[in-house]
Amino acid sequence: MPSPVLITGASQRVGLAIAENLLTNNYPVIVTYRTHKASIERLEKAGAVAICADFSTDDGILRCIEAVKSHTTSLRAVIHNASSWNSEKHSKDYAALFDAMMQIHAKAPYLMNMGLKSLLTTTEEKTDIIHITDFVQDIGSEKHLAYAASKAALHNLTLSFAQMLAPDVKVNTIAPALLMFNEGDDEAYKQKALAKSLMQSEPGAQAAVDAVNYLLNASYVTGETLQVNGGRHLKFN
Repeated sequence: MPSPVLITGASQRVGLAIAENLLTNNYPVIVTYRTHKASIERLEKAGAVAICADFSTDDGILRCIEAVKSHTTSLRAVIHNASSWNSEKHSKDYAALFDAMMQIHAKAPYLMNMGLKSLLTTTEEKTDIIHITDFVQDIGSEKHLAYAASKAALHNLTLSFAQMLAPDVKVNTIAPALLMFNEGDDEAYKQKALAKSLMQSEPGAQAAVDAVNYLLNASYVTGETLQVNGGRHLKFN
């Protein structure tokens, strides 16, 4: 029986698509979720183990680590997808905003990688840690300062963990720009957002799924960023 892949934040959108794809390809899967949705029941019916986890507190993170260990003694990969989005426009408590963004995007992956690293190094097979960050990790964002800083911190953890865990574990970043619109996005916003990339399209979650599959099968790639941005970096000025 192969070791499972752990995916955080898998109840919707990109995390859900990654989980469903891995299950289709016969990977055992463990997912975490904060809010129970019908999608979690669908994943469980397909064979996934689902763990309710709240990464907003250190205790919640540590309980999740112990829950994962109760289900398996080894892991094929950990994919850090759990994310929270907020901006300075919507919160005037800047200290709380900054702490919340760092907690979910940097502290939770850091503690989980440290707590689960023994499960990633129990076999001779190469294993993976994949941090899903954001295009803004490299350019910042004047409208989402704390969010951008936390995603940059997560990418820096990629560089550090790649060095710490080599040669047993490959550690990489996937940095997407726009993949999927949200319900309620108006047409004007959509057209403005699409124009930011060379591809000028909404690729959907499959673009992230393809990136994950590439990294899981890449035998000689670690400490790298896989940009999934449709050429947006070439239009940025």
